[in-house]
Amino acid sequence: MRALVISGGGSKGAFAGGVAQFLIQESGNKYDLFVGTSTGSLLICHLALGKLDKIKEIYSNVDQKTIFNNCPFVIKKKHGIDEISINHWNVVRNFLQGKKTFGESENLRNLIRESLTVEEYQELRDGPNDVVVTVSNLSLNQVEYKSIMDYSYDEFCDWIWISANYTPFMSLVRKNGSEYADGGLGSIVPIEEAILRGAKDIDVVVLHTEINYMNRMPSRNPFELLTTMLSFILDRIENHNIRIGKLVANQKDAIINLYYTPTVLTTNSLIFNKEKMTRWWKRGYLYAKNKNEETNPIQPNEHE
Repeated sequence: MRALVISGGGSKGAFAGGVAQFLIQESGNKYDLFVGTSTGSLLICHLALGKLDKIKEIYSNVDQKTIFNNCPFVIKKKHGIDEISINHWNVVRNFLQGKKTFGESENLRNLIRESLTVEEYQELRDGPNDVVVTVSNLSLNQVEYKSIMDYSYDEFCDWIWISANYTPFMSLVRKNGSEYADGGLGSIVPIEEAILRGAKDIDVVVLHTEINYMNRMPSRNPFELLTTMLSFILDRIENHNIRIGKLVANQKDAIINLYYTPTVLTTNSLIFNKEKMTRWWKRGYLYAKNKNEETNPIQPNEHE
């Protein structure tokens, strides 16, 4: 069984889309299982359907308004660098409405339903491939994996949305008596789950550099401090997931092919910039192409 695993990474998901496009269209890889976390969950349904142009169009046009119905921060460009700060009015309004998070992401929920139709959902259900998204159950303190085969259209769309809800900046969802949040809080690179489901050959897109090239600047406000702290925690979770995945792969005699981002794409993946994401998609495609050529160089004709 062959699997494609895509990690969390917010706006950096555009890079993963480019990698996946090359692997599916140019390398001709056929996957039996698709597993995603957060932004990876947003990608995998369309990848499983082979509708790469459609998901590329979505990722090339998304912006803050597409994601947030109540955005908790403002973005200002200073000296060519994006700087974020708290949108005090939106945050206070959210708290006055009894919400538990700084912002709300109902617009993302609507986008998921608009982009994944009932007919496409049914095509996946009737097809041979499995699509699995990762969510974090905060009430039970555990990570859960939701297969499209186990849920109705409405339920699965909700699980995709929940997987991508980067709390406390996006919606916290109460479902089936539990509070759920972004799957990356527990398993940002779900390699182990793919192996446990029977995968023996796994392509993994990790939306982070393999080596740390970044020395973060001092936090300029409480909001930046919070995002920096969460990024630090998620980096540790990511490293742990990869180490465990490699260990399990060795035990189960599985092969892992890792595709990291070659450079730091952004220091804040909550900023959705259409121009940058369009470039990242192209960079992901070219990176996978170059990596594939290095791994499988064209052999010269022995008669030449």
